[in-house]
Amino acid sequence: MFAVVINDEEQYSVWPAHREPPAGWHPEGTRGTREECLARIADIWTDLRPLSARP
Repeated sequence: MFAVVINDEEQYSVWPAHREPPAGWHPEGTRGTREECLARIADIWTDLRPLSARP
């Protein structure tokens, strides 16, 4: 089981659901298989630039 996590720069990652995310990251709310989490990230993360690099 995995979870989608997001940081303050609006970058996404997959993290083992049974572990606390690293500092600076928090759960996005999606949990499932690694493939399900990656599919969710592909749907919502359309601008891969960090938030601070966007106009």
